[in-house]
Amino acid sequence: MKLIEAIIRPEKLEPLKDAFLEAKVNGMNIRQILGCGNQHGWIAHNRGSTVMMNMIPKIEIKIVVADDKVEETVKVIMDICRTGEIGDGKIFIKPVDECIRIRTGERGDIAL
Repeated sequence: MKLIEAIIRPEKLEPLKDAFLEAKVNGMNIRQILGCGNQHGWIAHNRGSTVMMNMIPKIEIKIVVADDKVEETVKVIMDICRTGEIGDGKIFIKPVDECIRIRTGERGDIAL
């Protein structure tokens, strides 16, 4: 099993959720975050002061998938979220040792 963490543009969330539903990718967690990478934000002018606004709103998605679904899931994220511009986001893939469904006690891929 793998944990896929994706940081994406907020406007890509709804199209990505629809694509996950179509691809039968289940069980995601979504969090609103602030951050910056190569995008570095923008300059705003407030009451005569220049302010660097470098914390940009993003969405963080976490999904645990079976090993054989990793590439398919990453492809869905890439296809939906790529604009070709700075700020499209990042995908991180980490190993997951175990998954346990609390309700039934099932373990492993079946608990996903």
